[in-house]
Amino acid sequence: MQTLANLMQSYVDKKGWNDLEGIKETEIDGVWLYRSSNGNGRQPFTYESGIILLAQGRKNIYIGDRPVTYAAGDYLVVGVPMPLECEAMPIDGEPLLGLSITIDPKRLHKLVKQLEEQGFLESYCNKHKAGSSGLESTEMEALMLDSCTRLMKTLHCEIEANILGDALIDEVVYRALTGAEGRVLFDLAHQDGHYARVAKALSKVHEEYDQTITVQSLAEEANMSVSAFHNAFRNVTFESPLQYLKKVRLNKAKDLIQIEGMRISDAARRVGYSSPSQFSREFKRHFNATPRAI
Repeated sequence: MQTLANLMQSYVDKKGWNDLEGIKETEIDGVWLYRSSNGNGRQPFTYESGIILLAQGRKNIYIGDRPVTYAAGDYLVVGVPMPLECEAMPIDGEPLLGLSITIDPKRLHKLVKQLEEQGFLESYCNKHKAGSSGLESTEMEALMLDSCTRLMKTLHCEIEANILGDALIDEVVYRALTGAEGRVLFDLAHQDGHYARVAKALSKVHEEYDQTITVQSLAEEANMSVSAFHNAFRNVTFESPLQYLKKVRLNKAKDLIQIEGMRISDAARRVGYSSPSQFSREFKRHFNATPRAI
């Protein structure tokens, strides 16, 4: 029987991606394959909302002062975009292999509604802890492993991927919702809860990071008092609102400089910095390298 790692490697072979150091989108919309022979030292990243699983290798994530480790056989449930620091390590000379699965809000709400109609949420809440951060790691249960294994088998055939892919994503998201850290996604779907309100404010940060954003305006977006919003924001992201905003801006600027080749001064202005010197200082503090070196 082929393991999940074997299936990912055979898919990499099929696609000719054996030199890949990063991610590539697969034939199924919203499903990305991650591969790296080298890994990376601890450096800033932004994890987008979704399910991230590893079949080979290990990663250490640092969210504020909270470390999270996940390795082969584990998966992450990421409810909101999370600026964090990550180090990735191959094991025994084998490349890191994993999948990243984006969760469309319509898909999430559909599945949550169906589960609630079946009375699932009440029994789930009686068994699992209350409250969620924006990112949780858990071991891949047998049912989740089976779903992901069939997803990888389907990716080997373009016809199957086109016809069965969407249903398989439903199944994987269902497994995450009913798994140990499903509350992260349930809370995100409930628009009246603090978690969902913070998520709404985070959407504003990611859409309007180049504009003037205050904690007051974010609290208003979440329909909360400033003090309640500040506490709820920290519980979800392990950051203050202004620290989070700063990391989003700096990560966006890095992409503009490194990927799009934008001039440093132009990138600084694009992400909302009026002072180039302040941008350079904060960039170096965040990435431990100057914009020019990046």
